Amino acid sequence: MNPPAQTASNAHHDEELSGALPGHTLSAPSRHAFENIFEISPDAILITDAEGAIRSANPRSAEMFGYAPEEFILKPIDSLLPERLRMRRPSHRKRYTPLPTAREMGGGLCVFGIRKDGTEFPVDVLLKPIDTASGPGVMSFVRDLTAQRAAQETARRTDQQFRSVVESISDYAIYLLDREGYVRTWNPGGERIKGYSEEEALGLHFSRFFTQADSELGKPAKLLRQAAIHGRVGEEGWRVRKDGTQFWADSTLTAILDDSGEITGFAKVTRDITERKRREDSRAMLFSAELEANAEALKASEDRYRNVFHTSPEAVSVSRMNDGVIVDVNQAFLNVTGFSREEVIGRTTTELRLWPHVRDRLRLIDALRRNATCRDVEFQFRRKNEEVFWARLSATLIETDGAASILAFARDISDAKLAEEKIWGLAFYDPLTGLANRRLLFERLTRCTSTTARRHRKRAVLFVDLDDFKTLNDTLGHQVGDMMLQEVGRRLVNCIRETDIVGRMGGDEFVVILEDLSDVSEHAASQAKGVAEKILAAIALPYLLDGHDCHSASSIGITVFGDHKKDINEVVKQADIAMYQAKEAGRNTVRFFAPELQATVNDRATAEDEIRHAIQKGQFLLYYQPQVDSGKLIGAEALLRWDHPARGIVLPDEFIPLAEKTGLILFLGNWVLESACSQIAAWASKEETSRLTISVNISVKQMRHPGFVEHLLSTLQRTGADPKRLRLELTESMFVDNFEEIIAKMKRLKAHGLRFSVDDFGTGYSCLSYLKRLPIDELKIERSFVHDIVTDVNSGAIAESLILLSRALGLSVIAEGVETDAQREHLARLGCSSYQGWLFSQPLPIHQFQSLC
Repeated sequence: MNPPAQTASNAHHDEELSGALPGHTLSAPSRHAFENIFEISPDAILITDAEGAIRSANPRSAEMFGYAPEEFILKPIDSLLPERLRMRRPSHRKRYTPLPTAREMGGGLCVFGIRKDGTEFPVDVLLKPIDTASGPGVMSFVRDLTAQRAAQETARRTDQQFRSVVESISDYAIYLLDREGYVRTWNPGGERIKGYSEEEALGLHFSRFFTQADSELGKPAKLLRQAAIHGRVGEEGWRVRKDGTQFWADSTLTAILDDSGEITGFAKVTRDITERKRREDSRAMLFSAELEANAEALKASEDRYRNVFHTSPEAVSVSRMNDGVIVDVNQAFLNVTGFSREEVIGRTTTELRLWPHVRDRLRLIDALRRNATCRDVEFQFRRKNEEVFWARLSATLIETDGAASILAFARDISDAKLAEEKIWGLAFYDPLTGLANRRLLFERLTRCTSTTARRHRKRAVLFVDLDDFKTLNDTLGHQVGDMMLQEVGRRLVNCIRETDIVGRMGGDEFVVILEDLSDVSEHAASQAKGVAEKILAAIALPYLLDGHDCHSASSIGITVFGDHKKDINEVVKQADIAMYQAKEAGRNTVRFFAPELQATVNDRATAEDEIRHAIQKGQFLLYYQPQVDSGKLIGAEALLRWDHPARGIVLPDEFIPLAEKTGLILFLGNWVLESACSQIAAWASKEETSRLTISVNISVKQMRHPGFVEHLLSTLQRTGADPKRLRLELTESMFVDNFEEIIAKMKRLKAHGLRFSVDDFGTGYSCLSYLKRLPIDELKIERSFVHDIVTDVNSGAIAESLILLSRALGLSVIAEGVETDAQREHLARLGCSSYQGWLFSQPLPIHQFQSLC
């Protein structure tokens, strides 16, 4: 028997399942499949009748709209829409019943839902006409689009930023290509330079802009490959306009990667430099003699030199190499720098502060001393008004009045640099916080992991996750949530050194990379912990966001590395694991990754997969341990077993704790209840077994699940089991939290005839004040007291006290773990006549148990 998935969250659900397919009744396998979908679907699923009254709702509906499951029953589905939409909307019957079939989610009705507390949120609605037991109806699938809308808005802002940069630059053709090289966007600069309008360019392959010779040689494909390998590639060459004319282009091709590092397309920046190319060719002819040390030839062509010098649109200067005194400049130089001729001639570049970085001039001089010339080197310069700009410089050595001098041609490329920086920022920085994005973080980590072993210095990765950020987002809105993320980003930056880097991985997750730590692991760990504690304190400080006083905390995981080269995914995974350990340790704390922790996580993942597989393959079964009273069989406790294909029968101690942690206990617990109820119904038809009861252990997670009561009542109704024959065993830990909620559920089930037993009483949080309030029927004496009852006075006294307490409260009592006649006789003398244990029988498969009846 396969464990069934959880069923509906209310008593009406089973009635509606028979019509889940129009005009059909669900078979048992189909019913189980539907119940699986209904119970664990990430979308809200509501079943309504022809009048629009809700007949059934899954757990996600309660979570999404804020109602208790029972509040949905017979509630008009229109009440889940805001009033303004409700008023305009046609009647439920007219609106819903004409729909012939369900459509894909995303092609449904995009509206707004309203929660119980009055907050609105965007939803996508999909409708499917069905036949139910009560007549025609509608199955509504509702998906919360809040996160999707936020992501779309972020993408829209990013796209607007990119477009504003691209549209504002007309001197450059800036456009995006897909992975194959087809044009996806086109700016005005592209139309001006290449002659194609946006409508004409979109969908063209960028090889269309190359000459036929370059295309036949495969140059476009080669550029795509190079950009994919190196990230960015620049080149110059002839290109073809729409009208067939050619121009000389200076272009850059940059690969665009997604968060996983996969290439999604390319960014292309192209500039028409035909005129510059012609001038350079002229200069090459002019300076070819100079490069061969024929200064006399240059002097002989003084007129031509002066003509080129003064008419060149590029900034030209002559300065002495040894002291930087400026000998001559042309008008373009004065236009670019903002100086007058009188302010420049005879003064040094240092006095004018032309070089923002003095080391750049030294680099230029070194290059000229080695090769006598250099071409197209990018440097920064400073204008008279202190503005720093980028220029592309070509220079050669000449002689003026017997002194070695530098003849330099410079072209202002500030616009191109600005465009590249904008594109770079969009590719490598988070648009919300301005921090490094996932791609840049991984590139930085790649460099770290490849150099740590060589430099013998440790590094650390800190994985920072905000605690309860979702609550702030849900209560105050995404605008306040975004402000919180921005402020956290600023605080993180203030906690690190300039050599470190902080970035946002996504959502409320941040990563900090600490470089150049101690080469001793213990010292490096201490340094990393110091930074982490500084971050904890900074994030915990109050926030004033859009008029709201807000607070936050964080959990931080740390991994220190540097002994050998590591895979970056492994490093991040280690820090992530450590962060979750910090969460489990109570939050607002720091935890370090350890190898043994990784092994534990791997083992747990394997075991979890095995349990899931066992559920799918129906490998779980029930054993029954007899319960007797005065020598007569009165019932059994149902005990779960795993019939493992390789290990044989596996006891619950080996898999129940993990099932509790992962939530799989809900599937297992519901299957146990289903099987026990089916067995009670089967026994009812036989006189010798009709009065037997079955005790079932209920986990804390089961009891606290919003749909537990409805599911159990539905199971009883579906199987036909007598509720009086089912006894639910609860442990004392069940009552530590949400005490009133647990009592309310117990009373609801008690009203239907179910009985309750408190298992292992006296070993946990025993409290007589709550015991008298619980609607229980039985106390169970824990086996540890029974084991020593004959030899240990204290165990005997405790057992006697429990028996007397049961009598005083009007409860029955049963002792478990009875293994010897001496124990049974001692319990009988104390007044306990109901027993369970190996003295009577070990747990048995159903066919062996029934042979005892």
